[in-house]
Amino acid sequence: MAKNKKPGRKAVIVGVGLDSDGHKRLTTGPNFALIGGSEETHEVMTEKAIKINEKLAARGKQLEEVSREEFEDIAYSVGLRRVSDPN
Repeated sequence: MAKNKKPGRKAVIVGVGLDSDGHKRLTTGPNFALIGGSEETHEVMTEKAIKINEKLAARGKQLEEVSREEFEDIAYSVGLRRVSDPN
């Protein structure tokens, strides 16, 4: 009799661009979905998502394997900041 396996944890980065130039944009990757934004905003979101994945790969980890603190360190290293971050 086969055991029921619980699916593993899956993490996804979701980016939403709030500005618009009239075009609809959607970019997806293995662990991210980026929606909306002007051409420039969408390009920046895409670049940061790719850089995050490169940093994860350099550490030999998947998104779902990092702690919140480790993710925040990676995100900060690619230029993302919390809204409350004055820098």
